[in-house]
Amino acid sequence: MPRCYDMNTAYLTAFSALAGSVVGGVTTAVTTWIGLRSSARAGRLGAQYIRRQDLFRDFIVAASNAYSHALVSGEPQLQEIIALYAMVSRMRILCSNEMVSCADKIMRLTIDTYFEPNRTLAELRELIKNEADIDPLKEFSEVARAELEAFTS
Repeated sequence: MPRCYDMNTAYLTAFSALAGSVVGGVTTAVTTWIGLRSSARAGRLGAQYIRRQDLFRDFIVAASNAYSHALVSGEPQLQEIIALYAMVSRMRILCSNEMVSCADKIMRLTIDTYFEPNRTLAELRELIKNEADIDPLKEFSEVARAELEAFTS
């Protein structure tokens, strides 16, 4: 009888050691997998943030140039208008509906401005001096800031 008891103890000890190794290995594997997964997610979010930030910057520069040209000229620059359309389409993929609506509004205002009488430098100065609503990008910039802040929260 003592031999049987010793043998059961040996099996139990070996089984316990093996079970501990398996549990330790599985725990390590799961922890590593979770860490890699959250690291990959953080990398994707960071890349998306930068992509949006670049898109917003490029749109602001392009829309500013197109709008300023529209204020003083009746000849639309088709390349500028097409570039704005392309950026708005990219925003439809990446951004909120509010962001797309603001960008679309700026694009339409720019096109409509080409059909208005050209402004002189004196008229532009008066608009700015009287604090007229001459900045069509103000709402877009505020929505862009809010969207980027929400993205990082």
